[in-house]
Parts: sequence; C-alpha cells; structure tokens
Amino acid sequence: MYIKLLKSFNRLHPRAWDFIQLMRLDRPIGIYLLLWPTLWALWIAGDGTPSVKNVVIFVLGVILMRSAGCAINDFADRGIDGDIARTKNRPIVTGRVSAKEALITFAILIAISFCLVLFTNSQTLYWAFLAVGLAALYPFTKRYTYYPQVALGAAYSCSILLAFSAETGSVPAAVWLIYSANLLWTIAYDTYYAMSDREDDLKIGVKSTAVLFGTADRTIILSLQSAAVLLLLLAGNSFALGGYFYLSLLAAVACFAWEFIHTRQRDAQSSLEAFLHNHWAGFTIFLGIVAHYAFAA
Repeated sequence: MYIKLLKSFNRLHPRAWDFIQLMRLDRPIGIYLLLWPTLWALWIAGDGTPSVKNVVIFVLGVILMRSAGCAINDFADRGIDGDIARTKNRPIVTGRVSAKEALITFAILIAISFCLVLFTNSQTLYWAFLAVGLAALYPFTKRYTYYPQVALGAAYSCSILLAFSAETGSVPAAVWLIYSANLLWTIAYDTYYAMSDREDDLKIGVKSTAVLFGTADRTIILSLQSAAVLLLLLAGNSFALGGYFYLSLLAAVACFAWEFIHTRQRDAQSSLEAFLHNHWAGFTIFLGIVAHYAFAA
C-alpha cells in the first residue's frame, strides 16, 4: 500500500519515482532507525510531554535529513554502486538521476531542514551545523577508513543532542550517555548491513567495520549492543526512568540475541534481515519510555 502510494506521485511528474528511490523513501528502515532515538530524547527531555511543535519539527527533520543523507551517499558512491549487487540498480548508476541532480536534491533537503531548525533556538542551530557536517562527511569515509559506521553513528546520534536542546534549551551531561549508546548501537546494526555487501566490498576495496572485524563480526556486534544497553541503563538511572523502561531494554536484549543467532551462517540475507530487525529494538525502547511517563510517573 505504501509503495503504491509513493508510485502514484509519478502522475504528478514522470520522474518522481526516480527521486523517491534516490531519497530511499521506498525503503523507510533508515527513517525508523533515526526516528526512534530522536523520540527517546524528545520524550525524556519533555518529561513525557514534549511540545507538539518539536515533535512535528523532528519527525519531519528525520525524514528530510535521512533523505538528504541518501542523496549525498549515492553521489559519493556513484563510482562503486554499479559493482555491488545490492546497489547496481540505484538511480545514479542507471542514469535515471544525474550526479548534479543528486547534489541539488541534497542541497534542497538540507535547506528545508535548516528552515525547520529556525523554529527552535540558537543553540539547536549550532548543533544542527555539526549534524549536517557529519552527515555530509560519512559517505566519503569508506574510501579512507574502516570505520564509516562510526561516522554514521556520530551523525545519527546528533538528533539526540538537537532534541534535548530544542526541548530544554540545554544538553545535560547525562544526554551523552544516550548519545554514546546510540552511537554504539548504530555501529552494530550498520555492521550487519555492511556484512551483506562484504563479498563485493572486498573485491572493489571498499572499507567497513564488517571487513575490519572479519570472522569476529557477530561477537563484536553483540558486544557493542551490550555496551549500548549498559549505557542506556546508566541513562535511565540519571533520568529516573522506571520499570517500564528497564523492561523495554530487556526486550531489546532479546532482539539482539535473536539477531546473533539468526546470523550464525553469516550469509548476506540473514545479515540484512538482522539489520532490519534493529528497528524493533529501537521501537520497543521508545514504547518503554512512553509507558514510564504515561503510567509510572
């Protein structure tokens, strides 16, 4: 139903679907993985009742920034996507969208996101510049370092800082526990994602944590996820979150255990499925935070 709705935009413009695919709106998993930690931060910062204005700003901002990230990522990867089975049909590779059009799309999406931030406060604007810089840098890191997943985690986690800043006008020290937890979690799930491309990446020389970790990949991923849960436990204590939150962390641990077991063959399909499954961990934690403020506060 969702895909049919997106394809209906072709009635407005014959190339609409090409740009929808460029922005990866047909594959919203990246939106979910960015959205849940953003909402964690908004709900905690707002003591369970964040302003409607900020909720609207950040939900729209998540969609716009993830779309912008996909556009600049495809621009950066235009020379290698054709050599990877999963990405060989992307719009720039097939010529349906030009590199120049991808850059223009990125600029437009960033401009709209900037306009949204103007409805918050000056401190949030400063954090936004950091977020944009990291988002633009991430796609190019895989050429020079085995840690592009770290750059992605740093960029994705900036939404947590922005959310606290917008809602409270400050970024308390304990917020960095959530930031660090999300950074580690992002490295973990994006390593699963990179594992699905590892064979092709090794052939063309693309770097990633999946390549770096080698046969220790699943063990390191589980360790990163465990460390993320530990940091969230500390954050929960700092923000006086209660039983519902801790139950949600337990559910997230169950998600991570399933992913570890599911990828025991370490094949591309199971790795991709494990990556997608992380959405449920993030969603569950959000539900735990909402439940804490709704029923236990």
